[in-house]
Amino acid sequence: MENAGKRVFLTECPRDAMQGIKEWIPTERKVDYINSLLQCGFDTLDFGSFVSPKAIPQMQDTKEVLAKLDLSGTSTKLLAIVANERGAEEAVQYDEITYLGYPFSISETFQLRNTNASIEDSLKRVEAIQNACVKADKKLMLYISMGFGNPYGDAWSPELVAEWSLKLKNLFKIEHLALSDTVGAANPELVKSLFSTIIPELPAVTVGAHLHTVREGAYALTKAAYEGGCRNFDGAIKGYGGCPMAKDELTGNMPTELMMDYFRDEQIATGINEAQFAQSMLASAGVFH
Repeated sequence: MENAGKRVFLTECPRDAMQGIKEWIPTERKVDYINSLLQCGFDTLDFGSFVSPKAIPQMQDTKEVLAKLDLSGTSTKLLAIVANERGAEEAVQYDEITYLGYPFSISETFQLRNTNASIEDSLKRVEAIQNACVKADKKLMLYISMGFGNPYGDAWSPELVAEWSLKLKNLFKIEHLALSDTVGAANPELVKSLFSTIIPELPAVTVGAHLHTVREGAYALTKAAYEGGCRNFDGAIKGYGGCPMAKDELTGNMPTELMMDYFRDEQIATGINEAQFAQSMLASAGVFH
């Protein structure tokens, strides 16, 4: 029996899974898959993005997908990624969307690669996006990209991550942060120590784990994040996807089913309907070949 005192909150990321795929995934296929995920009991669904179709062609039909989602009978909240103020102004028009996600990199090199902006410019974007969210009664989810190290030689340390997290919270009253391992640089010791350092520093902030990993590392990283105090986890079924802006070969997303293995073993409640989740696992094969 699950221990009611232990509960984690899961975000499924079909957007992250699909965005790097070159071959066009038909809109109806995306809709069917996301509708299946909406019945699983995830707390949040990272379903699409309002970004330039030139940058991420696969996401150019996000508005069409949104219009066809069946949100009746689900408590799952929708999250859309934006890369600038223009995207935010567009996303906040939709009542169905609760969260706007923005990737804030503490690596200057990656910030330029990912959003075509310097860290200084990116701070201005965070301010504009947060203002748009507050005005429209939305919530900003800020991803700390390169949260566990970077391959570009930019300065990085756990202290720098903590410093930036605190600074962003104080500057913009951020309530939701996710530490993102954009290139699969994390190891269990680092994950545990980083969460156990940052979470006590940010008592009013929900701090989540957006990890990219090879399948073999998934269980140990989930365990490390949980033991470090993390209770909010992002994943993608079968570990599909990754960040197309990070490097040529994609480091896959955290496989949701492997995270759930850990939570099941530890009798930690997830709120997921296991039978429906099994159906979505099967449906994923029709979307990702």
